[in-house]
Formats: sequence, structure tokens, C-alpha cells
Amino acid sequence: MNFAGATILLVEDDASLARLLAEELEADGYDVRVAGSMADAQARLSGHAPDLVISDLRLPDGEGLQILGMLQHRGGNVPFVVITAFGTVDQAVEALKAGADDFLTKPLSTDHLRLKIRRLLAQADISRQLAEMQGREQGNRTLGLLGDSPVMDQLRTEIRQVARSHAAVLINGESGTGKELVARAIHQQSERREWPFVAVNCAGIPTELMESEFFGHEAGAFTGARHARKGLFAEANDGTLLLDEIGEMPLSLQAKLLRVLQEGRIKPVGADQEEPVDVRILAATHVDLQKAVSDGRFREDLYYRLETLAIRVPPLRERADDVDLLAMHFLRDAARRQGRGFMKLSEVASRLLLDYPFPGNVRELASAMERAVTFCEGDVILPEHLPDRIQKRQAEVAADPVPAGDGNLARWPTLEQLQQDYVSRVMKAVDGNKRRAAQILGINRRTLYRWLENRGVPSND
Repeated sequence: MNFAGATILLVEDDASLARLLAEELEADGYDVRVAGSMADAQARLSGHAPDLVISDLRLPDGEGLQILGMLQHRGGNVPFVVITAFGTVDQAVEALKAGADDFLTKPLSTDHLRLKIRRLLAQADISRQLAEMQGREQGNRTLGLLGDSPVMDQLRTEIRQVARSHAAVLINGESGTGKELVARAIHQQSERREWPFVAVNCAGIPTELMESEFFGHEAGAFTGARHARKGLFAEANDGTLLLDEIGEMPLSLQAKLLRVLQEGRIKPVGADQEEPVDVRILAATHVDLQKAVSDGRFREDLYYRLETLAIRVPPLRERADDVDLLAMHFLRDAARRQGRGFMKLSEVASRLLLDYPFPGNVRELASAMERAVTFCEGDVILPEHLPDRIQKRQAEVAADPVPAGDGNLARWPTLEQLQQDYVSRVMKAVDGNKRRAAQILGINRRTLYRWLENRGVPSND
């Protein structure tokens, strides 16, 4: 991870040591600002906070831990390293208890200091990303929908608007986009939130049982009906009933559903009298109901009754800005379920997810993250941990060796040829350094060694 340009405040009253450390760290690309006293450090902290502070424990006009106290009072999470020529266990314990991140004694090893700085900056970066992600998630938690892309902002606005109504809502969207989440969000934002939310998949109920499932039945209404049973409408009374995949509902039941919407009454199978119900209907579908109406598979009058308040849930390819946020959310959930610690995506894996169109939408992304956590032995998700269909995007976007519009398919290289050419070019660019090549390719060295051995690609370390 590259932290070149990160700002480091170095508080050290030994001018020669301060100059030496500053030169070493500036050579690594850091922006080093030196303070020789407490007063000088206070002045430099009056503006923008540094990314990391290194401070001597004893200063001419105070203690280094006083600077730590100033940073803590201002808030934020700036890594703090204490250095001193008078290192004792008691002082180390005192500094760490006060909130310092590390404690080093003079004479300093600059290599050791570099490692500490990189580790602390990396930890701070991860903490910052996690805090930002949790903040965005918390902001959307009331609706249960993650994402801060413009289309998701618009969706949440529409949810709040239709939630104020008691009319039926039609939720359109491809499979895996989260239509049930949208339905639950509408319910939670409505006046019915304290009453039941009942969801049913119309495609999962046998046609011959649908009427009984929806409207209930009396004892003895049909063979096997030993006891009276409430239907889904009665269970959802005063609340909300989601009819998922409503396009799969048979025409005979569509007519009875329309009657419930119009009159607010149901008639259980085998009953003589109708019963009043107060249920808000939400209907979800991934099919084109207008075409279903044209084909005679869906009632036109029911369609117009439902589509008065229609919401479209956007596919994931229309909300690319949300892919990183969603991926980390699912990654964290999968890691927690599998008893793993904090995990993150490598830069290459993240780019592959952004390049992939996700025909299975959010559900496919969640499944990909579950798989990645399962097959990853470390804490960084690499391309090899992702499903094959996503990994293939790496070779597809690496190069375009055939001119656009070339109709001679015989000239097009195979995926294997593309991959071999790409790996060979990377190896040549790094003079055969496998460690560096593996970093560029986003895979571990063991995978690269195995790939090179299988194909006889020359290299030298």
C-alpha cells in the first residue's frame, strides 16, 4: 500500500536527529514537518491535522504525551509514536495507556521506524474506510438499503413518497436487485409498521392450493382440511402483504385479488360469508407485466390498479458507484459468519468487481463475496478467490489485440493466449521479478510459480 504524500509531524528537540529522520522519511515520499518544542508543535497542529505524529517523550517545554492529549481532545484517530532516550517499561506502559500507538527507544533503527509508520498508516486507513462505510450504512439503515449512488437516492425518495399512501404498489426490477428489501422499506416507513409484514412468493405455491393459501379455508372445505385455517390476507390484516413474482399468479386468482383491492373483503374456501380485511398490497415482479397483459397472461384491470404507484429497482450495473460499498458490506458479513477477522479487497480484485456487469445483481455480488471469504486463506481477497466468470474479466480488459470491427474470428486469440501474453509482458517489464509480478497481477507468488511452471514461461529472480 502506497502512503507517499502522507503528512508526518516529527517533534524532536535534537536538531541533528530531527534532520536525519526527516531526510530518511522524505526520501520515502512522506511530507515531514519538524517541531523542536511543545510550543512549535502546538503551532503546527493549529491547522490541518497530520496523518501521523512522532514525538520525543521529553521536550524543553513539556512532555510528548501532552501533544497526544491535544490530538485526542480534537478528536480523530491520528497514529502517535513516542520516542525517547530514557526508555523504561514503566514509561512504555504509561504512554500506551495514554493512547500512544507505539513506543521506541533511542538509538533508533530507521528501518524499524519505517515499518512502524507503514503499519500504523495502513491501520489508520483501514479504520477510516470502515468508519466511512459504517456511516454510510447507518445513514441508510432505516430503509435497509445500502448505496449512495444517485439512483439509490432517488429510490429512497420514492419509497418515502409511496409509504405515505395506502394504495397498492408495483415494484419492478430484475432478479437479485432487492425488491423484497424495497417492500420491507415501504412497510417500515408507513403507518402500518407496527403491524405484520407478510411476504409470499406466488411462483412457489401450487396452483390448486393458491386460493386456500391466500384466503384461508373452513374445516371440511376439501379433502384433508380437518381444521379451519387463516389465509395470508388474514395473517397480514392491518399490515402489509407482499406478493412476490405476481406475474406467476393464475388468472382465476387475479380476479379474486382485484376484488379484494376494490372491496377489502375475502371469502375463505368453504365459507358462506365474506370477511373484511385491511391489508396493503405490494406486488413485485421481474417480468414485463404490460407484455403479459398483451399476451393474455395478466389481467389488464389488475395491472392498472397496481401500476398507479410503480417503483423500479435499478440493476447493479446502473449503480456502479455502490459496488465497493456493497462488496465490503457482504465481505464483512461473510467473514463474521465464518469466524474470520477483518478482510479487504486487493486493488485488482476491486477493479474486477467494478468491471463485471453482474447479471445476477446484488444477490450475485453477495454470493461472490461468500465464496471469496471461503477460499481466501489470508485477509486480502485476490482475483483467484473470486468466481471464474469474474476472474475472466482480468484477461478481457488487459488488452485488446484485435482491431474493433475485425470480422475474421480466426485471428482472435483464445483466453489462454491472452493470459499468457499478459503475464509474459508483466514478467518482462519487471525483469523476471516474481514478487513484483505477483503484486501487479494481484495474485500470490505461489499461484504465479505454479502458472509459470505449467507453461514454461522464463523468469529470473
